[in-house]
Amino acid sequence: MLFDPISLRSLTIPNRAWMAPMCQYSAATDGPLAGVPHDWHFAHLATRAVGGAGLILAEATAVSPEGRISPADLGLWNVRQQEAFARITGFLSEQGSVPGIQLAHAGRKAATDRPWRGGGPVSAADGGWQTVAPSPIPFDGRHPTPDELPIDQIRRIVADFAAAAERAHRAGFKVVEVHGAHGYLIGEFLSPHSNHRTDAYGGPFENRIRFALEVVDAVRAVWPAELPVLFRVSATDWLPDGQGWSVEDTVRLAKELLSRGVDLLDVSSGGNAAGVRISTGPGYQVPFAARVRAETDLPVAAVGEITDPRQAESILTSGQADAVLLGRELLRNPYWPQQAARELGVRPHRPDQYHRAI
Repeated sequence: MLFDPISLRSLTIPNRAWMAPMCQYSAATDGPLAGVPHDWHFAHLATRAVGGAGLILAEATAVSPEGRISPADLGLWNVRQQEAFARITGFLSEQGSVPGIQLAHAGRKAATDRPWRGGGPVSAADGGWQTVAPSPIPFDGRHPTPDELPIDQIRRIVADFAAAAERAHRAGFKVVEVHGAHGYLIGEFLSPHSNHRTDAYGGPFENRIRFALEVVDAVRAVWPAELPVLFRVSATDWLPDGQGWSVEDTVRLAKELLSRGVDLLDVSSGGNAAGVRISTGPGYQVPFAARVRAETDLPVAAVGEITDPRQAESILTSGQADAVLLGRELLRNPYWPQQAARELGVRPHRPDQYHRAI
């Protein structure tokens, strides 16, 4: 089943072994090339297409300069970025993979350094900027206090998502994913841990999901009706009951997203509360995807320490998910889908140039 195609709207993805979006923190940080993908990004994504991934989601790509996780993040707020992405999407499509992109705004977790340089906040002198959030609550003791977003800026960010989605389509992407997970801006609005607002965007569940739904509506309005929109969610903040976003909340949100035209939920977890202890292990997040799939009609993709082909196959055949997204495993081994196909007795996808390896 891992190598069965799956159709979302009019798009057919050739298999269910997909590449998760993984930030490379490797773009230019300022000037006309800020946020523009270059040879590193081409090689990184192209290798996974040669390796046989059915859907390749480009890393969290900021919808505005202030939405970057780090100054070295990719962006899609201008035409130069769009044109650079077109070279990449063209190659991915030629190899039989479906090019997708994750659109994001980092909120209070923006303006941080590259992880291999410590990942701490970047000062204005070093290219940082004032962060924003639903409420003036810092992520942790290292992060500065963000500005609380006024209504007019919320509306501007919604429009930024829509504009980036339009550029993504012009760049040749066939799938767009709205990033609502890992404690970035949309996830910050969702959770009562980070959203203490008292207006229409805070308080009860219906208010806290308002921003997420407005972004989805704006993206869906400009994205072609025949192509799918995905949404990534953190299924839980891993906090005690009532203190954060929960799996029950995720199920409720999934039903709303389905009614708004979202075609698949990419189910991750965590990232919004600092210092929580998470018990990890092979497939530790799969039960969250399975619950959404069991309690809604929305297709789901599972993530989290999925490393073995038979493990991935079991997740699908047992009905826990409709696809699997691999992150670190594809960093270690970009040819994992080819090797998984061989192990499961399926003829692997290989470019003609690699036919001697079949």
